[in-house]
Amino acid sequence: MKQIKVLVNGALGKVGREVVVGVSRDPALSLVGAVDVLAVQENLDVPEVSLKVPLTKDLSPLLSKCRPQVIVDFTIAEVAIAAARIAIKQKVNLVIGTTGISDSSLREIEQLAKDNDVGVVVAPNFALGAVVLMHLAKIAAKYFDHAEIIELHHNQKADSPSGTALATAKDMVQARGKPFILAQTRKENISGTRGGQVEGIAIHSVRLPGLVASEEIIFGGQGQTLTLRHDTINRECFVPGVVLAIKEVVKRKGLVYGLDELLNLGRDDEVL
Repeated sequence: MKQIKVLVNGALGKVGREVVVGVSRDPALSLVGAVDVLAVQENLDVPEVSLKVPLTKDLSPLLSKCRPQVIVDFTIAEVAIAAARIAIKQKVNLVIGTTGISDSSLREIEQLAKDNDVGVVVAPNFALGAVVLMHLAKIAAKYFDHAEIIELHHNQKADSPSGTALATAKDMVQARGKPFILAQTRKENISGTRGGQVEGIAIHSVRLPGLVASEEIIFGGQGQTLTLRHDTINRECFVPGVVLAIKEVVKRKGLVYGLDELLNLGRDDEVL
């Protein structure tokens, strides 16, 4: 079987490094290049697999040189959108794990993918356990009126709340078919202690060194609570989801948002 040629954008970042190693170790994939704004050398060494690939700060010239079939992007929203505009027009498929991408930018990516007949997978979280957690949250949302989300990340995370928490809340409201009921506090001794809120779901963001990524969803009902939680122990957990997306995106056209479809989690009644 012919290997899928992959380029990683954001290759020197914490997640990017794990993706570089994971792609290099998969026999069905071939790492052909790397891009990062912090690049100072012409090559990226991957000692885990004794591999060296071209490394640049600029995506455009490397596309012509390496001719990847898929770009994996773990950068920041502005960089990811710029990369998508360049890559899709050159018929390169995309797997985007960058968070903070706006709805308008997603619509633009979707239209670009459609116009150029390529595949794009955008996911707020590539940890398979987190994807399953979000799916279970949609199921539970139908049976509770009250819910809150606590998301915990490392202290260097750029945005809050996390893209995963926002996506979870929106999915829960959609599954329930109406907003949740938010418990009102008569007096806040410190402003903002109830967190932000999405359609009646309070979201609380914790940022501390030592954390990687965790999400806890607490549903409340009469005389009971239901808690769902996923913990990311290290960033290796994103690699299986990214590899799955790479292998699937070359078979698809248009935009796929989230890993649900790739994991056949599209229908709640399949697990009920």
